[in-house]
Amino acid sequence: MRVIAIGRQRQGPEAELFARYAGRLRPALALTELPEGRGAPVEIKRREAQALLGALPAQAYVVALDLGGATPDSAGLARMVASWQGLGRPICFLIGGAEGLDASVIDRADATLSLGPMTWPHFLARAMLAEQLFRAHGILTGHPYHREGRP
Repeated sequence: MRVIAIGRQRQGPEAELFARYAGRLRPALALTELPEGRGAPVEIKRREAQALLGALPAQAYVVALDLGGATPDSAGLARMVASWQGLGRPICFLIGGAEGLDASVIDRADATLSLGPMTWPHFLARAMLAEQLFRAHGILTGHPYHREGRP
């Protein structure tokens, strides 16, 4: 699995948190960072969309992180990940920049996923996604990291 994201993250707590969870997955969750677009908001989204779509490997299963996407609980995400992995295609999660994702990215996506209705910093969204993918892996393998039935 790979995260393809707009923006280059500097050293700091968000980067460390992403690295912690990404490195726990086997194989490790890869990260491709792309430069932020410049210009008017519409131009930024267009340029970032071109970069995101251009970074996709052939036959990728694309999951766009978007406010309008599905909001599964952790067990639901685990089921989604299991079904995506069963396709035998590279799974790529796309995270846009400050202007969000262009419609062309949403149209290309095989699935859309939301981290909830609140606005999150894009660098923190990476860490949250990595943690949830790690949690999904734990659920799928029966690891006690995730405990069902807690109040």
